[in-house]
Amino acid sequence: MSKISKTFENKKAFIAFITGGDPDIETTEKIILAIQEAGADLIEIGIPFSDPMAEGVVIQDADERALASGCTTDKLFDMVSRLRPKVQIPLLFMTYLNPIYTYGKERFLKGCQASGIDGIIVPDMPYEEKEELAPLCETFNIDLISMIAPTSEERIAMIAKEAKGFLYCVSSLGVTGVRSEINTDLNKMISQVKKVSSIPCAIGFGVSSPKQAHDLGQIADGVIVGSAIVKLIAEHGRESALPVKQYVSEMKNQLIGL
Repeated sequence: MSKISKTFENKKAFIAFITGGDPDIETTEKIILAIQEAGADLIEIGIPFSDPMAEGVVIQDADERALASGCTTDKLFDMVSRLRPKVQIPLLFMTYLNPIYTYGKERFLKGCQASGIDGIIVPDMPYEEKEELAPLCETFNIDLISMIAPTSEERIAMIAKEAKGFLYCVSSLGVTGVRSEINTDLNKMISQVKKVSSIPCAIGFGVSSPKQAHDLGQIADGVIVGSAIVKLIAEHGRESALPVKQYVSEMKNQLIGL
C-alpha cells in the first residue's frame, strides 16, 4: 500500500489543491505548511500551465499569476525539496501532458521522486493512454492517480481495477470551479468502484462549502477542494496563509467522525 493510500485508513481524507507559485513561491511554501497545520491529509500542487483545459477561470487566473511571477517546474521541485523535511503528509503534482513532455517524461518523474512528490494527476491523459507514463511512475515509485467522471459509465470498473493511490471522482461535467449544487449520482459512481476495487474514492470539482464537505464525506473516502482555496489566495495574496488555514480547518472538521 502506498503512502497515499495509507492516508485514507480509518478516516475521511481532506485533500487541498493550490496553484504552485501563486502569488509567488515563498507564499506557496507558507500556504502548504499552513494547510498541513490545519489538518489536511494530502496536498495537490498545480504546476502552472498556459492552457489548463480542465480548469475554470479561478485556477486559470492563478496559473497566469504564477507564470507571471516566474514560477517554473524546476522552482517547484526545489520548493518541494525544501519543504519535504517539514511536511509529513503526501504531496502530489497536478499537471498536463504537454509540460511533462516538454520537460522530458523520465526527467520529470525522476525529479518527482528526488524532491519527495508522492503522486501525479494528469487530467488530460485518457485512461487508454496511461501507459505513456505508468511504467515510469512505477520505476520512480510515484502513484499515477486515475480519474473517473459521470460520463465514464462502463469504463469505471476497468479504470478502478488498475487505479493507484486513490481514485479521483469528478463530481460534475465541465471544468473546475465552485458550484452551489452537485447533482451527479455519486453514490452510483462510487458503488460501481467498490464492486471491483478497495481503492479509496475522493470527490472533487465544485466542492466549496462545509455542508458539501460533510455530505460528500458520507459518500466517499475523501473530499478534494481547489477553486475555493485558490480564490482565497487571489483575495489575500501574500497574506493568504492564515485565511487558507482557517478555511481548511473548518472543512476538515466536517469530515471528522464520519
